[in-house]
Amino acid sequence: MDQQIQIQQQDFSVDKIYAAMRHEYGNKVGAIASFVGLVRDHNAAAGDGGDVQTLTIEHYPGMTEKSIQKILDYAEERWPLIAIHVVHRVGTMAPSEQIVLVMVASSHRDAAFAGAQYVMDCLKTEAVFWKNERSDLGQGWVESTNADKFRAKMWDS
Repeated sequence: MDQQIQIQQQDFSVDKIYAAMRHEYGNKVGAIASFVGLVRDHNAAAGDGGDVQTLTIEHYPGMTEKSIQKILDYAEERWPLIAIHVVHRVGTMAPSEQIVLVMVASSHRDAAFAGAQYVMDCLKTEAVFWKNERSDLGQGWVESTNADKFRAKMWDS
């Protein structure tokens, strides 16, 4: 299985990555599932309703990619996947900007959907990133929510 991990500051084009995946794997692929995460304009996790002005994501080069690689390796063991492409942005972003892309190709839709959901659920809890949110209520570090942890834990069974 082909795995690609990109950590970058610049935005990404879902269309270009999708077209490249289609071109690369052609007739082998029966389904491509993708997820794009965006910066929200409010802090729903904290429940305080603060209007988000910026989200800054930091990472530790090498360590971050290794943590994501572990997630992708497990997805490869669990489902018959052909390719996984993960793009995660770092740096400071404003509401509605793209943060993350998970794109998974497989021969069948069930594996593509499950693989994409698993990777995204685990990125939220296991990937090595630090998120700092600035809102009208101040600034603070963002941690994985209990709901994020629950979704990731569900894959253990």
